[in-house]
Amino acid sequence: MATRPVMRVATVSVLAATLCLSVSALRAETSSWSQRTTTETPAAKTTAKQTTSKRKRQKTVKTKATSAPEQAPDAPAASGGDPAFAAFQTSHFLTALKRARTAADAGDPAAHTLVGRILEEGLGVPRDPATAAQWYARADALGDENAAFALGVLHATGTGVEKNAVRAADFFAKASTRGHIGATYNLALAYLSGTGRAIDEEGGARLMQRAAEAGDKTAQYDLGALYARGFGVTQNEAQAALWTGKAAAAGLVSAQLDYAVMLFKGRGVEKNIDRAAWYFRSAAERGNPVAQNRLARLYAVGVGVPQSRVDAATWHLLARAQGVSDFKLDVIVSKLSDDIREDVAQRVASYVDRSMLNR
Repeated sequence: MATRPVMRVATVSVLAATLCLSVSALRAETSSWSQRTTTETPAAKTTAKQTTSKRKRQKTVKTKATSAPEQAPDAPAASGGDPAFAAFQTSHFLTALKRARTAADAGDPAAHTLVGRILEEGLGVPRDPATAAQWYARADALGDENAAFALGVLHATGTGVEKNAVRAADFFAKASTRGHIGATYNLALAYLSGTGRAIDEEGGARLMQRAAEAGDKTAQYDLGALYARGFGVTQNEAQAALWTGKAAAAGLVSAQLDYAVMLFKGRGVEKNIDRAAWYFRSAAERGNPVAQNRLARLYAVGVGVPQSRVDAATWHLLARAQGVSDFKLDVIVSKLSDDIREDVAQRVASYVDRSMLNR
C-alpha cells in the first residue's frame, strides 16, 4: 500500500521564536496516500499560511467528516494495483475503508494505517481519533513508518491520546529510524527546541541536515537558518545561502524571499540583481506581502526590472492591503493620474480574483 506525503501542522515553539525557523514543532500528514513528491515550484503554490523571513508556516487539519459515494469503480491501475488506495485516491472513502479493513485482516501494515487515517480525519465517517490511534498502534507494531509518525503527531497535539511530548519524540525517532523524512525533521526540532528531548543543538542540526539532504525543502530552509545563526553548526553565510537557495528553488515562498535578499546583497552568494528580482516576483505572485513590497520598490527605480510606475503602484497596493506600508511608494501612487490609478485598481482587483480562484 502506498505511503502518503508530508504536510505541516505548526504550533508555536520556543525554537521557532528564538531562531526564527520557518516551521515550529511538528508536521502531520493529511493529504493523499500517493508516494510523496515535491509539488511546489518557484511559480506554484503554498498550501501553508506562509510568513516571511524564517518565520513559522502553518496548516490546519480537516475536522469535519467528508461525505463520499458508497461504491468506487475498480481502478487498480492508478494505484499500483492496490484496491483500497485506488478507492481512496478517487475520494471513495467508504469503499476504501472497507477494502483497507479486509487488507488489514490479512496483516497489511499500511492498510491498518489507512483505516486510522480515514477515522482520524473523518473521511466519509465521523471523526474518531481515539480509535484511529488504536489502528495506528497496530500498524506501528507491524513496522509501518507512517503509523509511527502519525502516533507522534497525535501525542504531540493530544489528539485522541494524552498529550505527551516525550512519547511524541519517541515515535518520531522510531519513524525516522524506519526512513520517514518528516519524522526526522520533527525529531530535529525536538532536539533543537528541547521539546520531548534534552536540548542537543549539534544532534538536532545533524538530523536537520539529514532531512535536508533527503530533499525536504522546509528542512533545507531551516538548515539555512541554522547556518545563518551558527546554531548547532559553525556559522557560515555560504552554507546558509546554499540551503536557502535549494528551498527557494523547490518553491518555498519564505525561502524565496530570503534568498532574493541574499542575491540582492551578495550575502553568502554572488550578487545577482536580476535573479533576485525573479525570486522577489515569484514570492510576490504567490501572495507574500514583503516580497510584493520589495518588487514594488524595484519597479519604482527600475532595478532588476524595467521601471514602471504602474507595476510599482500595483504591487505596493497589494502589499499595503496585507499590512506592509511604504511612505515613498504612497507618494508615487498619489502622483498618478486618475486614468493610471484606475488601471492600477483593475490590476489589483484582477490579481485578487485570481488568487481567490487558486485557493
